Formats: sequence, C-alpha cells, structure tokens
Amino acid sequence: MFDLQALALQADITRVITFQLARETSSRTYPEIGVPDAHHPVSHHRNNPEQIAKLTKINTYHMSLYAYFLEKLRSTPDGDGTLLDHGIYMLGSGMGNPDIHDHVNLPALVAGGGGGKLKGGRHIRFAQRTPMANLHLTLLDKVGVDLESFGDSTGKIEELL
Repeated sequence: MFDLQALALQADITRVITFQLARETSSRTYPEIGVPDAHHPVSHHRNNPEQIAKLTKINTYHMSLYAYFLEKLRSTPDGDGTLLDHGIYMLGSGMGNPDIHDHVNLPALVAGGGGGKLKGGRHIRFAQRTPMANLHLTLLDKVGVDLESFGDSTGKIEELL
C-alpha cells in the first residue's frame, strides 16, 4: 500500500492520502515478527512486561513500514527536490496508553519539508493537555486551508512553522 501511495504522489494522481495502517481494535496477529497474539488484547497489557514487549514489537514493526514509506519518498525525485521535501506526512495514534484507552499524550510524527514550510529534525514535547487538533490546525494552515479553529484546538503550533 505504501508503494501505491508513493506512486500515486509521483504520478500526481493525488496530493492527499489518508491511510489507516492498523486498527487498535484489530484482532490481527503478527506471527511474522514473533507475536502470534491478537493486537487488541496485547494492547491491554496490564503493565505485564511480556505483553508490553509484544506491543513494542508490533509498534516497531508499524514504524518500520512508515520508515520504508518515508525513505521511498526521500529517494523519489520531484522537481527541485523529492516527494518528501515537497510533502507533509503525519503518522499518529489514537491511544496514548492503550491499556486504559487513554486519549492523552498521543504520539505523532510529522515528516517532510512541506515545500520549505516546516522545520524538521526535532522532537517537540508539549505541555499536558495540548489538543491534537492544534497540530491538525497547523498542518491545515500549511497546506492552504485557513481556519480560525479545528475541533477543540486552542491555537497553532508555532514550533513547526
């Protein structure tokens, strides 16, 4: 699927892609990486180190797939740069702590240069209770969608600009 997305971007068939890599409620197993258990039950780890190790393997596997996609974009020429230079790509999670269905401290990764509109190469940690919608509002602004607010946003994230 990542190859098809890169091809669609390269051929300028689309400029927007939404892709759900995995569902936190999925019963999919991962025997190919040594996790024969279903994803969702593993996510309810109850602080059991063995379950946490399995969940870490699943999350690491998903990140390796995203890294493959980003590398594909980085190595695909596009005008005076690459698809990665000219795009903005976000990977996020719907859970901060899946054991308790916590929707706070959601991890997100933003990659790409946005055609020079984003500063990259940083890890930004925000104060508690910073709405994820602030990131969405900021990214919408960077792609030309000017909104006062989005969802429960409280402002744009100046550190990305």
